[in-house]
Amino acid sequence: MKQKQYITPHFIRVILTGDDLDLFADAVVGVNNKIFIPPSGVKDVHFPASNDQANQPLEKDRAIIRTYTHRGIDLEKKELTIDFVNHGETGPASSWALNASIGDPLGVAMKIGKTELYPPADWYLLVGDATAIPVLSAIMESLPSHAKGIAIIEVHGKEDEQALFTKADIAVRWLHNPHPEKGSELANAVKQVPISKKEESTCFGYIAAEFSSVKDIRQYLRKDKLWTKEELYAYSYWKAGVAEDQSVIDRRKEKESI
Repeated sequence: MKQKQYITPHFIRVILTGDDLDLFADAVVGVNNKIFIPPSGVKDVHFPASNDQANQPLEKDRAIIRTYTHRGIDLEKKELTIDFVNHGETGPASSWALNASIGDPLGVAMKIGKTELYPPADWYLLVGDATAIPVLSAIMESLPSHAKGIAIIEVHGKEDEQALFTKADIAVRWLHNPHPEKGSELANAVKQVPISKKEESTCFGYIAAEFSSVKDIRQYLRKDKLWTKEELYAYSYWKAGVAEDQSVIDRRKEKESI
């Protein structure tokens, strides 16, 4: 780690550096990647050996894998930026970010290729909790000036609202929820947005939040508002009370259910 700073009380920005950062030259900002967190007491990152069971790292050394979105990459400075939601010591990623010092290692693996985060549209619905701010920020920063829409983002409190840049006409609405693991108002907020599809215009929704919220919003847009699969990307980044590696199957099934 090269640098760490608190963007807000519950948002930690970590800047990483490495000589092989050029390998990520074609990675798209906002696309999910994997981070590899050394277990407590382990100084180095021990990556799993792909398709080689004989040379896997020892269980005590094996890195903890979590899914994150890199916030930015600067190849000239050899800097990779990842933002972490600070929810205390309750998860390995948050705990690492809280306790990390300059020089501490973190492993990163990325998808390479020019993946599109969203299709061209006239109107956008961007919805997410604090975990989705990096990808929603990347989308907003890249939207053309003629695009319109609304962004609904849930954070811990007023102090965690961030200044988000966009050339587009995007109204940003912040929801405050100090205990997102106990429930969310994101779905109710979406249902209050006047959504009326017109034949001469196109729309697209990007939804990223907790499992229950994403499921509710997806069902509302697909069944009540008759949005097509092509008009909506909705994926749960986490499931309350369940670790990421234990909830991945449920989250994938829900995404494919409608």
